[in-house]
Amino acid sequence: MNLRFAALALLLMSGSAFAQDRAQTLADIKAELAALNAQFTGLKQELITTGAIQNGAAGGNALQRLDSIEAALMRLTAQTEQVELKVNRVVSDGTNRIGDLEFRVTELEGGDVGSLPPAQPLGGGDAPAPVATAPTAGGPELAVGEQADFDRAKEVLGQGDFRTAAEKFGAFATAYPGSPLMQEAQILRGDALQQVGDTANAARAWLDAFSAQPEGPKAGDALVRLGQGLADLGQVSDACVTLQEVGTRFPGSTAAAEAQGKIAALACQ
Repeated sequence: MNLRFAALALLLMSGSAFAQDRAQTLADIKAELAALNAQFTGLKQELITTGAIQNGAAGGNALQRLDSIEAALMRLTAQTEQVELKVNRVVSDGTNRIGDLEFRVTELEGGDVGSLPPAQPLGGGDAPAPVATAPTAGGPELAVGEQADFDRAKEVLGQGDFRTAAEKFGAFATAYPGSPLMQEAQILRGDALQQVGDTANAARAWLDAFSAQPEGPKAGDALVRLGQGLADLGQVSDACVTLQEVGTRFPGSTAAAEAQGKIAALACQ
């Protein structure tokens, strides 16, 4: 597998978070502008209906001031729509690039490109269907048996049976999509694969761990492992980009300090 696409995936994930935040902000702004326009229209109609403008109750040039405010609101609405169009273009372009990336990686791995699902829009997508859950103390709800399956895979990993551990973590990912333990499970799966010498698939597992939750609690750890994996595969330039991203995204973290050490070891520019 050619993992040169990993650095591109990181950049696209950054664009995804940006586009999602901007889209949410624009939605709020548009809602506020719509409310202001409605209030403004009602006020203007009330003044005209009651004759307050003609009687001078609202000031001698109240109508001119209202017209000026109305024009300003129209300009703000137009500017908001222009920014929204730009964000939509970023989302569309990024979605297409993610889809192309997945197609090319699947093709290189010898997979069935015809079975690939349509790429989900950046910042969007439907959440996995809920499954039967059991509450955990002080944490998110887990599916019945979810914690036990995770703990069992982790136990096998600790026993040194890396191949079986990788299989168990892979089965966990299939059985519990959207699990709050998924990021750690993918990271540990990558660790197990690395131990059996399958660095390429280990790097893919770490990439999946990060890309699914780029702001997750272990996202920095996933990036550090991915960077080292890329270096082990001879993709040093991509490794440097990935490791430098850790400090940018998670400044002051333990992962950032670890990444800095690896950057120094690789003599990244």
